[in-house]
Amino acid sequence: MRAAIVRHFGTPSEVTAMAELPRPIPGRGEVLLRVKAVSLNYVDLVVISGRYQFKPALPFTPGKGPAGIIEAVGEGVTAWKPGDRVLAMAEIGSYAEYALAPADQCYALPDAMPFADAAAMALAYDTAWFALHERGRLQAGETVLVLGASGAVGHAAVMLAKAAGATVLAGITNPAKASMLVDAGADAIIDLAAPDLRDNLRDQVKAATGGGADVVIDMLGDLYFEAALRALAWRGRLVVVGFAGGRIPEVKANYLLVKNIEVSGLQISDYRKRRPADVAACFAAIFALHGAGKVRPMPMETMPLEDVAQALGRLATRQVAGRLVLLP
Repeated sequence: MRAAIVRHFGTPSEVTAMAELPRPIPGRGEVLLRVKAVSLNYVDLVVISGRYQFKPALPFTPGKGPAGIIEAVGEGVTAWKPGDRVLAMAEIGSYAEYALAPADQCYALPDAMPFADAAAMALAYDTAWFALHERGRLQAGETVLVLGASGAVGHAAVMLAKAAGATVLAGITNPAKASMLVDAGADAIIDLAAPDLRDNLRDQVKAATGGGADVVIDMLGDLYFEAALRALAWRGRLVVVGFAGGRIPEVKANYLLVKNIEVSGLQISDYRKRRPADVAACFAAIFALHGAGKVRPMPMETMPLEDVAQALGRLATRQVAGRLVLLP
C-alpha cells in the first residue's frame, strides 16, 4: 500500500515522504480501515517534529482520525464487520491507503455523511464538544467566548455552542475571518488584536453581553488567557485546550478564589483511553447535529495523499484557510 513515512524527526514537510509499505494486519481488538479521507491537524506537525508528549517509534506513518470502510477485523472484535463505514480515532498511521485503529475507538458514520466531512470534523469537534460540555458544563442561555475561533477547534466550538443555545463570542486576531464565524453562528466578534488587551477584552465582552463570559474555550494561552480570566463572569469556567499563542501562562490562585471562577484543562486523547463510552456518545450527538444541519465542518480543501509533504508545508506556514483533507 502507499503510505506516508517519517524516518527521522524534523521539519514535517521535509522528513515526510511517500513509500510502498505492507498492508497492516489487525491484531486483537483492532480493525483495518480502508482510508477514504483523513484531515491534517496541527498536532501532526508536533508529532512529526518530535515535540509531542510521546514520540512514536521510528519509522512511522503519521496521521490521526481517518474516515473509511472497515476492511478486516482482528481477534475478539464483534462490534464491527467488513463494510462498516466508520470514523476511527487512531493516534498514528492514517496518512495511508489502509490504517489500523482500536475497535473501541471507531464510531459508526451515518450513511448520508460524506467521508470528507467526517474526517474534517475529527479531532476538532470531539475536542470542542468535551471542552464545552464536559469541562465547561455549558448550559443553554449562557455566554461562551471562544479564543482562536478561526481555527478548526474554535470553529467547531462556535457551531456547537450555538447549537446548544448559547450566546457565542468569537475571538480572532484577523478581521478577515469574521464573516466565516458569523456564518457559523457567532453573535459577536471579539478583536484579540486590540491594544491593551488585558482590559480591552473584558470591555469588549461586557459591551457585547452586558456582563462576562460564563465559559471561555482557550486555544491560545499567552496574554489571551490572562485577559480572558478578567472577562469571566462570576462562577465562570475557562477551559485550556492549547497554547497556539506561544507562551504557557500562569494563574494566581487568589484570583480564582476572589471571583469564584474555575480553570480546567482538556487532553482529549485521555478521554478516548479512559472514557470510550463517553466519546462514543459525543460522536453520536455530533453526527446527529450534522444530519440535522445544525453543524458542519469548516470550509475544507482536499488534496491527494501523494501530496502529503506539500500539504504539511502549507499547514505549517498557515497557507490553509480552512480544513485540509487528504484523499488516498
